[in-house]
Amino acid sequence: MPKQNPLLLPFDVAPFSKIKNEHFKPAFEQAIADAKAEIDAITTNEDAPAFENTIEALEFAGQQLDRISSVFFNLNSAETNDEIQAIAQEVSPLLSEFGNDITLNEALFKRVKTVYENKNQNHPHP
Repeated sequence: MPKQNPLLLPFDVAPFSKIKNEHFKPAFEQAIADAKAEIDAITTNEDAPAFENTIEALEFAGQQLDRISSVFFNLNSAETNDEIQAIAQEVSPLLSEFGNDITLNEALFKRVKTVYENKNQNHPHP
């Protein structure tokens, strides 16, 4: 059985001693795919847009990707080398594309807008 990518396992503190450069790109690719699935789950949710199923769900979407990015770009700043820089050049466009996918996602925008427009319906101010 192949060893699991340490970047794709839950962690509070980055397992630097177990991370190898070749773990990063596959981890980024998997985390982006997972985050896209989390966004799709929000936009295809048939329940009416609400804070919990839209805003809160969006906040939690991509957390694994955020952790991996944090580890990688901190390492790139602190102990970079040619291989790390080459990985950065490969994954940066993937991260930009993912960011654009969220920013330009019309279905997601409509859900967020609906939540915003209805924010006082369930929680009226006195």
